[in-house]
Amino acid sequence: MTTTGKSAGARAPRDRRRLIGGPGILLVWLYGVMVVGAVSRSVVQIATDFGRAPLAYTLSALAGVVYGFITYSLVRGGETARKAALVCCAAELVGVLAVGTWTWVEPAAFPDATVWSDYGMGYLFIPVLLPVTGLLWLRRARTA
Repeated sequence: MTTTGKSAGARAPRDRRRLIGGPGILLVWLYGVMVVGAVSRSVVQIATDFGRAPLAYTLSALAGVVYGFITYSLVRGGETARKAALVCCAAELVGVLAVGTWTWVEPAAFPDATVWSDYGMGYLFIPVLLPVTGLLWLRRARTA
């Protein structure tokens, strides 16, 4: 019985390292930066001028929440967190591609930019590159 308890306790740190070891550390750092950028931007925009571009500001807030959840999942580690982060990265990529395309096709729908506008051009295209990198890392980091 004590062997099982020790084995389970020993497995958790190894699982965490699988997600935040190597390139995973860079992903956690970049997602953390994006959380701060997206959430702080959306909070200020929603608090000061929500009526100007409610869709854009709401999408930026949503992006911040998604970034936060992915960051948390990467740090938490484990197979369940990896799967949750994988789903969120896929949803994030769909969101970036949809909003990025929408801002090119119908720019009038976004009187102000979102984090995902123009595929993340205002954020050096990190919003479109990050989920692709995250998906590749999370697929590679899956446990046997």
